[in-house]
Amino acid sequence: MGSSLFDLTGRVAIVTGGNGGIGLGMATGLAEAGAAIVIAARDQKKSAEAAEKLQKLGARVATVEVDVKDQNSVKRMVQATFDRFQRVDILVANAGINIRKPPQDVSAEEWQAVLDVNLNGPFFCAQAVYPAMKAQGGGKIITIGSMTSIFGVPFAPAYSATKGGVVQLTRSLATAWAKDNIQVNCVLPGWIDTDLTRQARKQVQGLHERVEARTPAGRWGEPKDFAGVAVFLASHASDFITGAAIPVDGGYSVSGG
Repeated sequence: MGSSLFDLTGRVAIVTGGNGGIGLGMATGLAEAGAAIVIAARDQKKSAEAAEKLQKLGARVATVEVDVKDQNSVKRMVQATFDRFQRVDILVANAGINIRKPPQDVSAEEWQAVLDVNLNGPFFCAQAVYPAMKAQGGGKIITIGSMTSIFGVPFAPAYSATKGGVVQLTRSLATAWAKDNIQVNCVLPGWIDTDLTRQARKQVQGLHERVEARTPAGRWGEPKDFAGVAVFLASHASDFITGAAIPVDGGYSVSGG
């Protein structure tokens, strides 16, 4: 038992948006537990830099350019993973975008752009890895929701809608694929210090102070705070957990402020 529960030696993980922020935090945890990592993202330069960091941990790493809203691009990502590592055991469907505007100001194009990446993307990625995971006798899929899966925020209607949708998608996949020994779970990040939220702090006055004041842990989260939950949900430790939505937010979503 013990540490072997969390051992990912010989496993292969695809992490979309794995070249920065929460995605890289998760990829780092998986690499440290022994998994080979495929960083799938759009910015190849950033992916190469992330791959170098993971290789320093001793991990086998490949990078693939992907556009998660394009089903064919996603299929090519999975094929590239197979060509390199001959299997796929873990999918972290992390790629996401946000457009911050009040609902009345969101254009149809902006609404659709967020849905395409945040909701279609995880669905296409999960569909694409399913045949391989089923053939191998099982697998682990980790989707990324948000604390906006639980409550609304006035300045991110499209993002909130997609992140609520991701939780329900996770539950649907979990119940459909449990018979194939594929566990599908969702992580709900709170306020995390990433490029995306640095932008939010510029756009939303007083956000930094309000988050620190409301978070029981008394700080913003960091990408490394996601290493542990990624390893847990990717390993045998979570074999009887599926369809769960786990907040990683320092208590923000359960705090009364």
